[in-house]
Amino acid sequence: MKKSKLIVSLAVLCLVLFSFTALPTTSKYKCMVQMTNYSGEGAYIAISLINPEGAYEKTLYVQGDDEEWYHDITEWWKFQGKVRAEIDAFTGATISGGERAISVIEIEDSKINAGYSIRFESAVEDQEYYTKDVQFVLTSESVKSKTEGTGFIRYVRLMPN
Repeated sequence: MKKSKLIVSLAVLCLVLFSFTALPTTSKYKCMVQMTNYSGEGAYIAISLINPEGAYEKTLYVQGDDEEWYHDITEWWKFQGKVRAEIDAFTGATISGGERAISVIEIEDSKINAGYSIRFESAVEDQEYYTKDVQFVLTSESVKSKTEGTGFIRYVRLMPN
């Protein structure tokens, strides 16, 4: 009887230890998006983690909480439409011309200095769509810096939280 209790206890201990060691460590970053002074509706912005091969890996945040318009962020929607991840937990309102928004995004530490990138896509109703409005490689330096945009986004600044 003692032997079987010992075996069960060891098995439970092993399960607990393995479950804690399997979790990746992450860091939180404040992400400020400053928009250009455009006129028109608020912009929808998708912030995505891009793997070293250039493919979408994960949605980090979405500015724009009306799912009806997500398809306007064309390339991101092709990925999001396939994985159908629940994005309600990390969305915010659209951002209009000249405005700025600050959100917190979480990035696995193993993705820094490993060839991964962050992509900011932007779309405005009845206007343009920019697949790579801002995109940069995740490095120890870039997660503490400012990157200029090429479309509706003037710049993005990341800061460790």
